[in-house]
Amino acid sequence: MTLLTYQVFKTVAEIGSFHKAADILGLTPSAISHAISSMESELGFSVVTRSKAGITLTNYGEHLLPYVNAVLNSDESLKQVIDEMNGLKTGKVKIGVFSSVCTSWLPDILKSFRELYEGIHIEVFQGTYDDVAYWIKNGVVDLGFLSVSSAKDIPIQPLYCDPLICVLPKGMKNSGNPDFVDIEEMRAHQFVTQRECTDADIQNFLKENKLRIQSNYHVVDDLSTIRLVEKGFGICLMPELVMQDIPYEVDTYPIQPAACRIIGIAAMNPDFMAPAVRSMYNYILENYKNVK
Repeated sequence: MTLLTYQVFKTVAEIGSFHKAADILGLTPSAISHAISSMESELGFSVVTRSKAGITLTNYGEHLLPYVNAVLNSDESLKQVIDEMNGLKTGKVKIGVFSSVCTSWLPDILKSFRELYEGIHIEVFQGTYDDVAYWIKNGVVDLGFLSVSSAKDIPIQPLYCDPLICVLPKGMKNSGNPDFVDIEEMRAHQFVTQRECTDADIQNFLKENKLRIQSNYHVVDDLSTIRLVEKGFGICLMPELVMQDIPYEVDTYPIQPAACRIIGIAAMNPDFMAPAVRSMYNYILENYKNVK
């Protein structure tokens, strides 16, 4: 099998369509279909399932995909090393981010990094903690921002301790200490919560403090959560970084006991990176540690 075959398989897996993969790769749909069929003949098993709904990976295909990504990433690394030896700073970096880093840090990172390395192309993938962790493990991205608690077995370099705060409807607080919200005060309120893959650090705080919350509202994104709080459907906990430039009328308070999520930059093999990836990794470590 050739690198082109691997690229065809990777693109079909990501897009779920022979026709769309053909457009992206500059090939005909029949050439895409032939490449996949030839791959399957050589392997001795099917890697995709064809249906009217589109193309999906078989179990064998799912198992192969991380290895195919590794081969393609190795080829990209080789090209970058050769360019570096020729005095060129080129290559591609694929980076995964969750929402608040995407809105707060990423625009500045992209702009300032590009000014230093014009020849390095950056591709961004936004998702939940679980999405970013999956992308890192399966070679979809080279680097990813995660919280330390969500990284689990993925090597991660801590960057910033982002305090957790309590968000209440405007003017709602009329009991307890006027300067913070403690566990006992939280127990008296209904919560608006997010899925654990989105706010793992908040879920950990609730469990550690034996706070069994009541919630009829289980949403995914930060803005939806805060909007429901604004309209009086409950309170929520949020990392402080999320609350920057929020357009909704809510009050925020420190919590007791204090807690934070630790944001870091993660990569599966930090000691073995392509030159462009290493440049981005080191740039983030040098310029965004303890930056808010």
